[in-house]
Amino acid sequence: MTEVSSLTGRLLVATPALADPNFDRAVVLLLDHDEEGSLGVVLNRPTPVDVRDVLAGWAALAGEPGVVFQGGPVSLDSALGIAVVPGGGQGESAAPLGWRRVHGAIGLVDLETPPELVASALGALRIFAGYAGWGPGQLQDELDQGAWYVVESEPGDISSPAPERLWREVLRRQRGDLAMVATYPDDPSLN
Repeated sequence: MTEVSSLTGRLLVATPALADPNFDRAVVLLLDHDEEGSLGVVLNRPTPVDVRDVLAGWAALAGEPGVVFQGGPVSLDSALGIAVVPGGGQGESAAPLGWRRVHGAIGLVDLETPPELVASALGALRIFAGYAGWGPGQLQDELDQGAWYVVESEPGDISSPAPERLWREVLRRQRGDLAMVATYPDDPSLN
């Protein structure tokens, strides 16, 4: 089984057996995972709401599609910014003000920071309304029940221009039998 501390920055990919409609074919980036619980955002749930309608200053930095994404069913009235910083904010290109590394080049953006202070450092930005959360042991129980596949994230997952295809794309890049799950039909009864 996977160690608790090793899941931050990884993806949870919903298995076809996951019955919760909030997570049907969801791809969740885990932003925090420890003994106190887990927090992540669903990367493939765009909403019809333009970023400029809710956070106008960040709209020019948001990748296509320039909409707010539903990060999960918890706290839908709160916003999270997730961004990729080329080079991962290391070395000469140290982490920019208002950005905190989650994993590699992926990090959280403090949306209270004036956008112009961080704009030149960001390679990709997504805005999420809400998040997905699990209490202590809850995610591990779901993993034990086979509800999620745990796979490595890639910086491009954050800014996929076709989020509706992300579930299949993430599975397709896996090795072995897991890649075959990408061909699972949307409605198995039509198979």
